[in-house]
Amino acid sequence: MRNSSVLLLASMVAIGSNQLIGQSLGQTSGAATPAQTRTRLVTLGTRGGPLPSKDRAQSSNLLIVNGTYYLVDAGDGVLRRLAQAGANFRQVGNVFITHEHDDHTAGLGTLMSTSWDFQRHDPINVYGPPGTVALVKGAIQYFTVNAEIRWDEGRRTPLGEVFVGHDVGPGPIYQDANIKVTAVENTHFHSPDGSPYHGKYKSYSYRFQTPDRVIVFTGDTGPSDAVTELAKNADILVSEIGSAEDVKQVLIKNGAWQGMTPEQQAGFMRHLTEEHLTAEEVGKMAARANVKTVVLTHLLPTVDEHDDYQRFVPEVKKLFSGDVVVAKDLMEF
Repeated sequence: MRNSSVLLLASMVAIGSNQLIGQSLGQTSGAATPAQTRTRLVTLGTRGGPLPSKDRAQSSNLLIVNGTYYLVDAGDGVLRRLAQAGANFRQVGNVFITHEHDDHTAGLGTLMSTSWDFQRHDPINVYGPPGTVALVKGAIQYFTVNAEIRWDEGRRTPLGEVFVGHDVGPGPIYQDANIKVTAVENTHFHSPDGSPYHGKYKSYSYRFQTPDRVIVFTGDTGPSDAVTELAKNADILVSEIGSAEDVKQVLIKNGAWQGMTPEQQAGFMRHLTEEHLTAEEVGKMAARANVKTVVLTHLLPTVDEHDDYQRFVPEVKKLFSGDVVVAKDLMEF
């Protein structure tokens, strides 16, 4: 703990290198500073998984509204990115999960457990589609051994009172003095008829309305009229994007493609082409929804580990006249 000042300085340097604000996001107690009285978006993790990347964490975004934190997805690396952003991870009390794929949830348990380790007593509420309650219960079970070991260090609030999952349906799902959150079901996955999981799990997109901005997160989705309607007149549309052929070439290179049956290959390509968004589809959605800015994230793997994905910008702008930005980890909007 005596090195906290050094760590904070390192975080601030990291922030500056990514053209972020020059102050700690963790300074949220007491009177709000001018920077805290508006809505801010930090793209913590911008890589689509599940393949890891050395330069990008997996899907996660932080909204700060009047100094209060709201986390949208919690992919692998989220806790480290919060630290690098200078954000106080113990102040994350509301998490919104778009769907339960592990590149959107793998960092959730670590975030919650470490908050508990450092004496968080107030609930961390996790909202999401069916399966969110089970996800949180699984995290509680996974970290119970750690909790029992650390319990000897002093009385703590039981894990089940700190980690709280909520399965929610489409529609308004959360509201407080800072935000109103609305969810719609998107088209990311639909299990085929006859599957034991048909209709059991869903994938959501979210609209966050704050006092000064509207920010919409597509999460993972294919083309969707419901998501387009959700995004109407938004200030920022945070959209996934990718190329099915790029992902196929990655799998060929690492040998995974050759290990699939022809049926598996066909199903995988159908998923990538029907249940994710191309640049053309993002442009169509943004134009129809009349959004102001598109932020491209959940960038799918390519064979070039140093790919900057800038080629997607002119493709989106063929159909959309507003601003288009390819997100990097720790950018602020």
